[in-house]
Amino acid sequence: MSIPEVTHAGEPAWLSELRSKAQLAASQAGLPTAAEEEWRYSPIDEIDISAYSPVAAPSEPKSSQFIGDDAVSDAAVLIDTVDGHVVSVDVRREAGVQVVQAAKSADAVPVGGVYDGELDVFAQLNLALAPDPLVIRIARGAVIDGPIVVRHHISADGALIAPRTTVVAGEDCEVTVIEVVTSDEVKALVLPVTELALSQAARVKYLVVQNLAPSVWQIASQVSTIEADGLLATNAVALGGAYARLRTDTRMVGRGAEGDITAVYLGEGDQSLDFRTFQTHVAPHTRSNLEFRGAVDDNSRSIYTGLIRIEKDARAVEAFQTNRTIKLSETAWAESVPNLEIENNDVKCSHASAVGPIDAEQQFYLESRGVPTAIAERLVVQGFFSDIVARTPHAGIGSVVDSLIASRLQNEVAS
Repeated sequence: MSIPEVTHAGEPAWLSELRSKAQLAASQAGLPTAAEEEWRYSPIDEIDISAYSPVAAPSEPKSSQFIGDDAVSDAAVLIDTVDGHVVSVDVRREAGVQVVQAAKSADAVPVGGVYDGELDVFAQLNLALAPDPLVIRIARGAVIDGPIVVRHHISADGALIAPRTTVVAGEDCEVTVIEVVTSDEVKALVLPVTELALSQAARVKYLVVQNLAPSVWQIASQVSTIEADGLLATNAVALGGAYARLRTDTRMVGRGAEGDITAVYLGEGDQSLDFRTFQTHVAPHTRSNLEFRGAVDDNSRSIYTGLIRIEKDARAVEAFQTNRTIKLSETAWAESVPNLEIENNDVKCSHASAVGPIDAEQQFYLESRGVPTAIAERLVVQGFFSDIVARTPHAGIGSVVDSLIASRLQNEVAS
């Protein structure tokens, strides 16, 4: 595979070395195909990397963030990137937070060091190409009042964009981190990577909201390690993109580590929304719970493949996985494949998967009270999403997401 030649002028030697290794790994790996298990059901064979090019400088956005300043007025830190380049960093509460732009740091910072497993080629491409990797450090014992918000916007047509965010949470700290990914009406390929490293007893809430234009492809990776007694609660909202994939690797590596993973997704038109999740329990007395809920309409499709892996020394583990998808049209399509790999007998594990139409009893209940069929359908779907959306770690953004879902469903009813 030919990787675009990019010059990162003036960056430190340690980062250039990391990039060279990632570029070599990506070149040797080559692009995946839909014949591979991890990419089964996906349209990955349709991708043409050569159709996209990295951008040397950010373009002028043609549309505003749908999550604006008002919705995050309580942010402790507000960072904006355009086309992968950091354009503003507003640290409003400095105590306990450090924001580092890796390309400007003479000292090495932990970019690419969170996950010790095999990264896919697109995560390697991100490391090779990311113009402005961000590292956010939370000090030991710090309780950050207000979220750290990173808003990524794509405005360059034909661009290959590689945003990268690394969060290092110190011992016994508490923080909420929110990322928003949006775009103008352009054709682009976006390869975001987020790394979350939780030290002992750290408590981190993380939310990513993706609302890309229907002409944009996204292949995203989120990798996390949780040390002893740490708690990570992640939420994902997936609404946009032509093909939008999110791979989530959550590793409970310390005794007593916990991971809660939730997502909502809503597909329409010809969208494909693809989720691959890995819950890996390395240490004993760890817990994870995954719950994804989605709906697909028109000719859209969703793909979910999840794996719970319990390693041989991970005894007294509790791990659960649930994915439920509603089909709103006969031509929509959903695939859901949960998996377990268990090497220790002292565990409590379950997985569940369901794909089907709207709950007929709920719809009948509303219709019997005079609610028109189309509106009853919309209300049932909103209710299906509501408790997951309510778990988003920021009320303002939760409200924006709820309104956006309601508007999308209203448009479906109107059409």
